[in-house]
Amino acid sequence: MIQTILVEDDLYIQKYFAERLETNGGFRLAGVYRDAFEAERHCDRTVQLILMDVQTQHKHSGLAAAGRIKQAFPNVKILVVTSLVDPEVLTKARTGVADSLWYKDHGTAELLDVIRRTLAGEHVFPDTAPAVEMEDTMSDQFSPRQLSILRWYIRGLTYQEIADKLGITKRGVRWALDDMVEKGGFENREALVATAIENKLMVTTLKEEA
Repeated sequence: MIQTILVEDDLYIQKYFAERLETNGGFRLAGVYRDAFEAERHCDRTVQLILMDVQTQHKHSGLAAAGRIKQAFPNVKILVVTSLVDPEVLTKARTGVADSLWYKDHGTAELLDVIRRTLAGEHVFPDTAPAVEMEDTMSDQFSPRQLSILRWYIRGLTYQEIADKLGITKRGVRWALDDMVEKGGFENREALVATAIENKLMVTTLKEEA
């Protein structure tokens, strides 16, 4: 039996995943948690697999917890399971924080396949994060630079601070945001920001430490 920890803050999804694991056999749930940091405290050398949500209870970051677990227990397999399409989530997961990543809307059969491949030693990651609808366009029509600018803008940096971080001009920052507003058919930048957050394209509130 594969000693497994499940981390999922949505109780409905948590119950669904737990039932799928238990009915498919081969898995023993050693712990089920809504908070990634709580799961981190209860992890030990007997755990073989962790299904880790990214945005967990109290806004605790599953990626931060996964990174610390990997340092303490390198042999545990960590599969990040998320509905967040923020490209930064995929990028961070690939840096050694997790062994694989799966998006929740891809179906349970695929999840079980990814679990078994991960346990067998594969690293299963999609090439890109899913695109989401942004009013009149899709998020993959925005450049990586534009997404970076939008991320820092949502975090409250000034145009000049964003420009300094990215090595561009303040005028370039304004142009990038205006271009996104125009492409998406938004009324203003505030509408662009609201849609990005609502569609989970940008996640800026995760806490790295307890």
